[in-house]
Amino acid sequence: MQLYLLFSVFLIAVCGLVYELLAGTISSYLVGDSVYQFSLVIGLFMTSMGLGSFLSRFINRRLHDWFILVEVLTGVLGGMSSIILFFAFSYLENYSPFLFIISVSVGTLIGLEIPIILRILKEHSTLKILFSNVMTADYIGALFASLLFPLVLVPRLGLVRTSLLFGIINVAVGGGAIAVFKEKIVDKKGLTILTVTALILLSTCFFYSDRISSLAEDSLYRDEIIYSAQTPYQRVIVTRTRADIRMFINGSIQFSSQDEYRYHESLVLPALSAAHARENILIIGGGDGLAAREVLKFNEVKSLTVVDIDPAITNFARDNIIMRKLNKDSMRNPKTRIVNNDAWKFLETDNNIYDVIIIDLPDPDNLTLSRLYSRTFYRLLSHKLSRGGIIVTQATSPLYSHKAFWCIRNTFAAIENPLYANATASETVRLEAKAYHAYVPSFGEWGFVMASNAALDWNNIEIKVENKFVNTEYLKSMGVFPNDIDEIETEVNTIDTHVIKSYYEEGWDLWAL
Repeated sequence: MQLYLLFSVFLIAVCGLVYELLAGTISSYLVGDSVYQFSLVIGLFMTSMGLGSFLSRFINRRLHDWFILVEVLTGVLGGMSSIILFFAFSYLENYSPFLFIISVSVGTLIGLEIPIILRILKEHSTLKILFSNVMTADYIGALFASLLFPLVLVPRLGLVRTSLLFGIINVAVGGGAIAVFKEKIVDKKGLTILTVTALILLSTCFFYSDRISSLAEDSLYRDEIIYSAQTPYQRVIVTRTRADIRMFINGSIQFSSQDEYRYHESLVLPALSAAHARENILIIGGGDGLAAREVLKFNEVKSLTVVDIDPAITNFARDNIIMRKLNKDSMRNPKTRIVNNDAWKFLETDNNIYDVIIIDLPDPDNLTLSRLYSRTFYRLLSHKLSRGGIIVTQATSPLYSHKAFWCIRNTFAAIENPLYANATASETVRLEAKAYHAYVPSFGEWGFVMASNAALDWNNIEIKVENKFVNTEYLKSMGVFPNDIDEIETEVNTIDTHVIKSYYEEGWDLWAL
């Protein structure tokens, strides 16, 4: 019995941490702002576990029955938590109360488990050894869950299946206890019926989890879903309605086929047209192949490297017939090399020099992305540029996130020009940075920033390749800003402060009202 309970502690710890990670991950995916969501979920869980521990003092009789009941309830509520949260967000205006209810309820139940187990075990060992064994099993279980969740569970099972699987494990712990403690259980029949019912519920949901996930996502996306993937990095959804194909990452639109050319021409054509050379090009992000399509319009391009961390996106862009038509087979072009790696890690080991570096990443709405908009990262990029080379990045909306946009421009302008590395402090030469903008109907007013280690003569850039939107004359107007989105002073974004994330949230929160 003692061995069974210690093993139960290990499984309980694994299940409890998985439920906590699931709530934080789902909220980050649905609402955004991962730091806030995880901080909120962890705070609620820890506080509620304390509440559960406090409430356990009032359980003085029928400890074995209580243990089984708590396990079954934890399994059902924790196992169903992802489904509840997805449907709450999909069908109700206010999602937050359900996050609070799930976190507090599951946390309280988890808080009840260890005190009850300790009191059951105290008859079989000294307090010192008992407490040591229980806490050791608990901590090992937490470590196991923390490694299992990102490496195996999310990429292999997805969020819904993961919660249901561990709900089943929790209930199974209670079911096993019925067999182990059969002589000490008062209401064996009632607890057996409850346990079997819970297992049937969770197993049925697990069997139909794909259909359940589709129902939840169908309510989030108005159009037909033609591709969905939960990767170790993000949730990817591609929808279709008539002639419009849209890609969403973690709920945020990445492109619409009706107007993506406006965005991708604005990102790529000015930079390649202004660069002193166009032979070796690097795209960071851009796994959909649409920026690559624009790059390959230039005959001078000899080599194009696309670095995107997520193979689910690059494989889809390379192999799916719809995406191949949209990106004109840019991901199958002999000039294109696809690298699935973190951009920072790639650049630290890459010895190539590039004529143009294109940054086509999602907005800096979390710390992982914010670091790729930082002074340190931009400095790393500047050392990969050929003489007269250009870096260009999408820079969120100068209207919706005014401060974040100009923060990107100001961060580039703060980078020392590596071609003048031997200059004295008083003679420091920095990169030349130019901000510009365009209207993309799916996004609204959108911004871009171009930086170079040579002078940028914006008004003399000529667009000589095929285009639907950005021509030579229109390009001149893209560098002019009206008063409401004109240049402002901001702090420089660093990997220490991540100020751009605060600027970004401040701007979008204002417009969300």
